[in-house]
Amino acid sequence: MSVLDRSALEDSNLADLHAIASELSIDGYRRLRKDDLIATILAHQAGEELPEPATPAKPSRSRRGRTKQADEASDAAAADTSAETAESAETAESAETAESAETAESAETAESDDEEAAGAGSRRRRGRRGGRGRGAAARGAADAEEAEESDEPASASAKDEGPTTVEGVVELLANGSGFVRMTPPEPSDDDVYISAAQVKRCELVNGDTITGPRRAPHRSERFASLVRIDTVNGRPAEELADRGRFDDLPSEFPRTRFELGSDDATLKAVEFLTPFGRGSRVTITGGAWAGKSHLLRELATVLAAQEGVSVFVALAGARPEEISEWADAPVKPGAAVSFAASAEAQDNAVDLVVDQARRLAARGSDAVVLIDTLDGLHPLSARRVLASARNLKDGGSLTVIATSSTPQGGETTVIALDAALALSGRYPAVDLLVSGTVRPELLVGAAGAKAIAKERVKASK
Repeated sequence: MSVLDRSALEDSNLADLHAIASELSIDGYRRLRKDDLIATILAHQAGEELPEPATPAKPSRSRRGRTKQADEASDAAAADTSAETAESAETAESAETAESAETAESAETAESDDEEAAGAGSRRRRGRRGGRGRGAAARGAADAEEAEESDEPASASAKDEGPTTVEGVVELLANGSGFVRMTPPEPSDDDVYISAAQVKRCELVNGDTITGPRRAPHRSERFASLVRIDTVNGRPAEELADRGRFDDLPSEFPRTRFELGSDDATLKAVEFLTPFGRGSRVTITGGAWAGKSHLLRELATVLAAQEGVSVFVALAGARPEEISEWADAPVKPGAAVSFAASAEAQDNAVDLVVDQARRLAARGSDAVVLIDTLDGLHPLSARRVLASARNLKDGGSLTVIATSSTPQGGETTVIALDAALALSGRYPAVDLLVSGTVRPELLVGAAGAKAIAKERVKASK
């Protein structure tokens, strides 16, 4: 019988020692340190001859994809390192062989599972660092197939799932993109992503019902994406996309006045002395504490009750306390940033809200955007936002009402508030000498325009 001495065992690596201990049917050898394992092997060799080891159980394929070829290569490496030890088992008695075979078979089955679990954890820690000899080659082959199989589910699902036509309700996000909600208004995992380019091309707004094919999500994506938009509210998307740019649509001066119908003294003065209508370009001006933000909130409440009018609110450069107050108002802000935000952030907040209103107006609807305030925007951005207001011929209208320290230029209505009157509690605090409306006769008729002129003369005396 061939006997291994201590020096030969100390020169062996831990994997070889495990193979020898497995052939000797040493229980719990994996929990022993190398020195203790060598001592245990020597002690077994000094005792009685051991029975012939049972044929190792064939390891089962692991969940992470270890292949039969990799298992066979590992078995071959273990067999080479323990060839001499196997000779010591050939003279065992038949009764002892049968008993040992049953024990060894169950032990080897558990050991194979332990080896694969330990191998998977070792591969994650070492990052595909191989071992020694044939065992390293086997582990490398298993790792390579793991990577291939890990790629298969995503690619296979993408191939198996062909284009599927979906129908749902649009919900836009603050960055200009959106989702097709399958179970509106609640979000779900079945929702489909809409790119910002598709939203702009078809002038989508919240609440639109659209249809179109979707594609399966890529590996880094959570939701499926819309390939194209086929219909919007039952109409072909091409009709909406080819309608023309909003800025190119012809417009005219406002002709339909907003009737506020409020008992508030300031709102009454605004309605009759500085009237504005659908498509008006309005600025509420005045110094600090003149009541500009308060008047804007009052107008939001009144206009939200107007039939057939969609009201939007954008807060850019507002006080944090005012942002909280707007959250409890009848019209919730579509975008809100405080005065601490950069000019770019304020520009973006206002642009996102105005873009939605422009889409509605281009479809023939009437929209109103209230902005507090234009002071923190870049001058060019402030003028562009204000210029979006217009009364489209044979179409809808977009009315913009914004607070500002001074007029921007190009307004059709300026409502100037007097801070001195407001601070002293004398209302209405409207300064008629610097307030006014362009072409008021179109809104209130010739008689109304004359009445406004008379009031302005009285105020000047």
